[in-house]
Amino acid sequence: MKSAITGFHTDEAGDWVAELACGHNQHVRHRPPFQIRSWVTSEAGRRSRLGVELDCKKCDEGAPRDN
Repeated sequence: MKSAITGFHTDEAGDWVAELACGHNQHVRHRPPFQIRSWVTSEAGRRSRLGVELDCKKCDEGAPRDN
């Protein structure tokens, strides 16, 4: 199921996590060459992704909200 990004925070390891409208969280790491998400490294880049929908596997599995 698709869910819009509503915000971001970092986890205990310092990796960026997208907060989704459905109440789930999803990591959005930038680890080249396997994960290319350079937009996550700047505040402006993250702000530009607010409202973008991501596939939420937790919703597909019926998982409870993360918050």
